[in-house]
Amino acid sequence: MASTRRRFLFIALAAAVAAGAGTVATVATAQAAGTGCRVDYAVTNQWQGGFGASVTITNLGDAINGWTLTWSYSAGQAVTQAWNATVTQSGSAVTARDAGYNAAIATGAGASFGFNGSWNNATNPVPATFTLNGTPCTGAVSGSPTPTIHTFGPSPSPTRPSSPTPVPPATPTTPPAAYPNPGRVTGDTGVHDPSVVKTPGGTYLLVHTGANISIKTSTDRTAWHNAGSAFPNGASWTLPYTGGSNQLWAPDISYHNGKYYLYYAASSFGSQNSAIFLATSTTGASGSWTNQGLIISTSSSNNYNAIDPNLIVDDQGRWWLDFGSFWTGIKLIPLDPATGKRSGTSITGIAQRTGGTTAIEAPYIFKHGSYYYLWVSFDLCCQGASSTYRIMVGRSTSVSGPYTDRNGTAMTAGGGTQVLAGHGSIHGPGHEAVLSDVDANVLVYHYYADSGASYLGINLLGYDSAGWPFVY
Repeated sequence: MASTRRRFLFIALAAAVAAGAGTVATVATAQAAGTGCRVDYAVTNQWQGGFGASVTITNLGDAINGWTLTWSYSAGQAVTQAWNATVTQSGSAVTARDAGYNAAIATGAGASFGFNGSWNNATNPVPATFTLNGTPCTGAVSGSPTPTIHTFGPSPSPTRPSSPTPVPPATPTTPPAAYPNPGRVTGDTGVHDPSVVKTPGGTYLLVHTGANISIKTSTDRTAWHNAGSAFPNGASWTLPYTGGSNQLWAPDISYHNGKYYLYYAASSFGSQNSAIFLATSTTGASGSWTNQGLIISTSSSNNYNAIDPNLIVDDQGRWWLDFGSFWTGIKLIPLDPATGKRSGTSITGIAQRTGGTTAIEAPYIFKHGSYYYLWVSFDLCCQGASSTYRIMVGRSTSVSGPYTDRNGTAMTAGGGTQVLAGHGSIHGPGHEAVLSDVDANVLVYHYYADSGASYLGINLLGYDSAGWPFVY
């Protein structure tokens, strides 16, 4: 029954708050940069709202083992994703630290890293100065039309080979030998049922189950910060389904037509008195969401449950909502793209457990290559460290199915290929969502720690030679 789906949710969320979510990394103090340094800063490409850049550090002083490069922006630029360095930003101040393997720079040698950033579409000026381990990299600025290359410090020797422009690592095609742990995240990472969208400005907006829908934000997909709730004044229209509770479940967030769409569920434990609602916002900020009304509801007379919604827009521009939990599984209904609300009365079953359990829920459809991939969670959520959630997937060339697993078993007949399950101190990973980002497709989910608290899990996705996804 779906009561097992949510029974321990309050306990898990409370434990997440009590336990705290951040981790502290130990960083060795970097050596001084000696007497000089040179930085080559290149804007490699620009697009609406974003740009790519590469940075090469040349050490003209004493050898160093560990480096921190700092600079400031002046026109609304922000770093959104980096590789070959850890880059953080506070206001206009940007800090890039070595990635470990490139920490040592001998005299006359260099290190390179790259990043993507956001800008205001009007001006993208070069930073005024760079500082390496406290030593300014001085020198005249030179440049050329976009893509622009700016140089700080003395010109390099013409006999010195230039460092290659860093590029994001290639997506692997061979799965790791064992399930990886979640990638590093910091800050406010206690979540349940997360969904993430990348904003037009290149930052990240995350929503998850909580009081009136909880919101978090991040500039780099690593450090997360609480940002209030979608409905700080409450969501009175949901109370007939929640039994008076303000806990709203399993939100799904996406960005279309210049605004954010938020589908979310209202229900109570073990009940089919459930409903899915829609809200929209032009900013995604707390308090900016407008209720657009009911999408679909269920009662005890239905053989499915209206929770766990997910919007998918297919290649033809048609809008669909997949949803469902336990009973007869995962359903798909068409939506009107003009309103985001239900169109007609058709409903299609696209996945169902068979045998001795009905435990399937949390669907998410994501298009990659020639296939629509249907992600789901099998087994039991919301039991803390005893949770048995695991992430499964099937695929189809049509958004409405039929979806089959790697072995060809239909997902309506219990099929599903396992992608991630509990291991070590990672318990019950599930309620997944997939984000397309500049470095890879990204799997977002929650998991439980040994303490029973639920946290944000993020891993990158690779695809094997047959096109089946795996986490790394």
